Amino acid sequence: MTDFSDLRAIYINCTLKKSPELSHTEGLMKRSMGIMRKQGVDVDYLRGVDFDLVPGVYPDMTEHGWESDDWPSIFPRVMAAQILVVGTPIWLGEKSSMCTRLIERLYANSSLLNEEGQYAYYGRVGGCLVTGNEDGIKHCSMNVLYSLQHLGFVIPPQADAGWIGEAGPGPSYLDPGSGGPENDFTNRNTTFMTWNLLHAARMLVDAGGFPAHGNQRSEWDAGQRFDYA
Repeated sequence: MTDFSDLRAIYINCTLKKSPELSHTEGLMKRSMGIMRKQGVDVDYLRGVDFDLVPGVYPDMTEHGWESDDWPSIFPRVMAAQILVVGTPIWLGEKSSMCTRLIERLYANSSLLNEEGQYAYYGRVGGCLVTGNEDGIKHCSMNVLYSLQHLGFVIPPQADAGWIGEAGPGPSYLDPGSGGPENDFTNRNTTFMTWNLLHAARMLVDAGGFPAHGNQRSEWDAGQRFDYA
């Protein structure tokens, strides 16, 4: 059995509900976190809305007119993990406004370089979990996973999962009688996503990160062209 106990994961819930209000997205995220913890992974969790996560695409927005900004304290928690899972509800077929803000703040630090001269998020894996009572799981996942890979995260196979009820207004994931926690399709995909994130993170850590050739910003700036004609 592979040992994952040296890995760390961070789950960021982009619900619009402050703690301790019930979050259906958190309910699904806990399923994945439970698998991680059973494998000895150190799991960190937060709700973005519980923090002063102000709009912007700079690492510290207090340098750009805002009185306070909690992102500088959240970013080290992201960098301490090999696995990032973004959770979001669906509103009007889209990821939440908090999820958009999280992606923007991740983007703010994406130009930083690691010790190999690669962009900061190289060597980390990303996935997402989506809940709602309207259509849009794949649309939201497509947006989140594209964003994460663009910033440098590795996206393993089947790196998303979600739950929605029947078309039209209806119960949410944790509501009595929703069938969400018992849904085999959701449970299977959530499990597969979790294990694929674990396997990808294990491979990257064991390899010493994502190979550093042909993707080093520091080398490109120094004149190296990696066989580009």
